[in-house]
Amino acid sequence: MKKHTLVALMQDRPGVLTRAVSLFRRRGFNIESLTVGHSETPGVSRMTLVVESEAVEQVVKQLYRLVEVLKVSDVTDDPAVEREMALVKVHCTNTNRSEIVTLTQLFDAKIVDVASTSIIVEMTGSPNKVQNFVDVIRPFGIKEMMRTGRVAMVRGARTHQGSDYVGVEENGHVAAPTWN
Repeated sequence: MKKHTLVALMQDRPGVLTRAVSLFRRRGFNIESLTVGHSETPGVSRMTLVVESEAVEQVVKQLYRLVEVLKVSDVTDDPAVEREMALVKVHCTNTNRSEIVTLTQLFDAKIVDVASTSIIVEMTGSPNKVQNFVDVIRPFGIKEMMRTGRVAMVRGARTHQGSDYVGVEENGHVAAPTWN
């Protein structure tokens, strides 16, 4: 099965995320990664989903049926910048601390906390780079780990701007979409 990276713009309203994710759940898709945050347009959120499926087109069509969903794109085959962040708490001792620090530097990661028996490392990069770092650091003993999920943006002039799909009213709220 193929992993699809979907980018959706939606109005920032209560319940929109729940309804969007429910579409995937009802059709038996497992969401591998889900990241949602504010976009450059006030009142519009940007969601990046990674799902494993051969036919995701039907769910994309269903997402468009939600009034608050403004734009959905499958960017799987597009040239895109994809990033993920992980915080990894690694078991360390005086004997292996320098080796962990060296590996952290090799991967351009940052040490964000040091304790007597652990180090917390922040790793940001492509999903593959983050996974490679986790694989290399795992033998030292991972005490805890949190990965953000993938965020993606298509390279070049093509954009997914919320302002292309909605207007912003004087009070800062998003106006209802106008479909031409």
